[in-house]
Amino acid sequence: MDAFLTRHRLIALDTSAFIYFVERHPRYFGVCEKVFRVIESGRVAACTSTLTLLEILVGPYQSRNEELVLKFYSLLSTYPHLTWMPLTMDVADRAAKIRAELRLRTPDSIQAASAVASGATGFICNDAVFRRVENLECFVLDDHDP
Repeated sequence: MDAFLTRHRLIALDTSAFIYFVERHPRYFGVCEKVFRVIESGRVAACTSTLTLLEILVGPYQSRNEELVLKFYSLLSTYPHLTWMPLTMDVADRAAKIRAELRLRTPDSIQAASAVASGATGFICNDAVFRRVENLECFVLDDHDP
């Protein structure tokens, strides 16, 4: 993880990193906590798609867990050095190209397009499908020891 983070000034985060961090996932929390500490310190900047908010909040809304909804909002709206990439026409066009060329699902295409549009060179996720995206080094959480 350290080597990955030192290679990038701007990384993109997939939804899973936020969920693992906030919900303190037993396997992934340690590495995600490290990522968020580095972002908070300003050594690395981060971005994510606004789609992340939608994906994150579905579970808490389904389970009617308002406390978790507020916890996510608290983190997501105030975290330093974290930029939100809106789903603009440019991002949608890039996502369509990525989906057509690489056969990614629509949400994954939007995440990848948002990362590319932001200028991120690294992407933290838990799905190896993102490795298909050119010019985006992926750190797949499952491929690394906790």
